[in-house]
Amino acid sequence: MVFVIFLLAVFFATNMGGASFAASFSAPYGGKVIGHGRAAILFIVFVLIGAVLFGQNVAVTLGNNIVPASAMTGKAIVIVFLSAGLSMFVANRANIPQSTSLVTVAAIAGVGCYIGDVNTREILRFVPFWILLPLLSYLMTYICVGRIYPPRAGNFWIYQKLVNQKSKLKAFVLIASCYNAFSVGTNNVANVVGPMMGYGHTPSGQYGFGGDASAILMPVMAVIYGLGAVLFTGPIKTAGNKIVPLGLMTASVISFISGTLMIIASWWGVPQSFVMLQMGALFAVSSLKHGTEYTLKNPLIQRTFYTWTINPVITLFISYGLCFLIMR
Repeated sequence: MVFVIFLLAVFFATNMGGASFAASFSAPYGGKVIGHGRAAILFIVFVLIGAVLFGQNVAVTLGNNIVPASAMTGKAIVIVFLSAGLSMFVANRANIPQSTSLVTVAAIAGVGCYIGDVNTREILRFVPFWILLPLLSYLMTYICVGRIYPPRAGNFWIYQKLVNQKSKLKAFVLIASCYNAFSVGTNNVANVVGPMMGYGHTPSGQYGFGGDASAILMPVMAVIYGLGAVLFTGPIKTAGNKIVPLGLMTASVISFISGTLMIIASWWGVPQSFVMLQMGALFAVSSLKHGTEYTLKNPLIQRTFYTWTINPVITLFISYGLCFLIMR
């Protein structure tokens, strides 16, 4: 059972890592500031640092606070990874950026519903973060980028400075991307480590992982998560072509805002969606360039909101259904 869990964890972590790598380093990669190999190395290093320094809070939340640690048997962990992975697959097929944190929480809650022991108060604690932080990302980006775009008499000096300081702008973009990778490490690696931490609390898992092994699990899974940057090269190529038209400065501002909000969530032990924070910032840029009405009526944006709302609910029911098939 331990081997099966580990294989599923590796699959889940590398898939998440590939998507996070694209979100973190698409700006410098697309702008030809850095190549894929060096970007992947930086991503692995800073995800590892973030996970080791601040990842424990979210891991404890996912491993112990939603359902009792004793409920996370080997079969339960398999169900969590299967249902969350299936939900991610559906979202990817629909070309919709999905939140791994939301579907992971939903998958764990599905197990809790089956055993009749789920901490709904803890889940309700997450909801304000899931709503307010993306809104903050939107508002902060709207204000900050609004000072840069569109070019006008009041901000034209910024463009003159950028033209004369291209080398400093490139360094700024790289720093912002590394900061993004660090913030992802503080939160999203726990999506894999958290469910596995509870395994050692059961009699059948006495030779498994366990809470005491989190000190080893966190750095190991952080590196595996980072290796998604090497295994999945398609997302960053696609994202690099899409995000560069934003401009390197705008992309960097988005990185710092979403990264900071992500670290705040990690500090409070809240599993937070990095995708939702970045999409909130991108919606703000779209509003500045095309208007709020156009942004809200955009079919892709409407489908994104629909997927964010429905997919976690579907994940919960899939997890609950798998409990009937596997745990019985």
